[in-house]
Amino acid sequence: MLNDFQPLTVHRDGVALHTRAGGGGPPLLLLHGHPQSMAMWHRVAPELARHFTVVLMDLRGYGDSARPASDAAHAAYSKREMALDALAVMAAYGFSRFDVLAHDRGARVAHRLAMDHAAAVRRLMLLDIAPTLAMYAHTGEAFARAYWHWFFLIQPPPLPEVLIESDPARYVRSVMGSRHAGLDAFDAAALAEYARCAAIPGTAASICEDYRASASIDLDHDRADVAAGRVLAQPLRVLWGEHGTVARCFDVLALWRERASQVSGQSLPCGHYIAEESPRHLLQEALSFLSTFQESP
Repeated sequence: MLNDFQPLTVHRDGVALHTRAGGGGPPLLLLHGHPQSMAMWHRVAPELARHFTVVLMDLRGYGDSARPASDAAHAAYSKREMALDALAVMAAYGFSRFDVLAHDRGARVAHRLAMDHAAAVRRLMLLDIAPTLAMYAHTGEAFARAYWHWFFLIQPPPLPEVLIESDPARYVRSVMGSRHAGLDAFDAAALAEYARCAAIPGTAASICEDYRASASIDLDHDRADVAAGRVLAQPLRVLWGEHGTVARCFDVLALWRERASQVSGQSLPCGHYIAEESPRHLLQEALSFLSTFQESP
């Protein structure tokens, strides 16, 4: 999928990052969610490439990017480390300042990227998340039942890894198929791609480390921001699926207004997987938002 976008492998600190790019115009980085890869953008990336230089990357541990070993602190999969990957990828394409459109796990990376490297991120659009710290702090029964994988993946190794590795495709279909739209919303080729990548050796360990990091070191970084009064300064647009768990369990806009100074947002008529369930609405939102704010002189 996305074969019209030219591939490039970017190396950072020994980690090979699979990327693709295409189009022309201002640079726009797309970051995917779990348990997916850059293939999740296949319904919107071609149109976005008519207006932007679109750069897609597979996060470390996902897709065809490398799966580095982690440590007891889960630092290798902290969103701070993954944000540095994104920064290196954009630098490899010659971009020091760019916009970001990100979903799910990628949106958590984008949040840290914009916080740690404010000069690099011009505008930010995040899909179907509330801030990580707030989601853990306000977890209730409904959220825990719907987002069971958040609590399964952070269990000590090797139990979640072994269970995922026993049938990676079933894990992908179980996570994605349990949401609002079921599996019918996804292109068969995209589902096959997610299953292929889930079966790559090391994937189970990597995705567990991603979530373990979010429940530990990432929260430490977020708490430090809150304690210091740091908020996102960039224009931020947040979108969420009106039929999704995030919408049912959290006041998305209010929570982001605690973490950013310029926030707007709304729900879209879909569930969690906005780019695949409601690509037309997402394109309208993205093109409108990313054209609204102009670079300051």
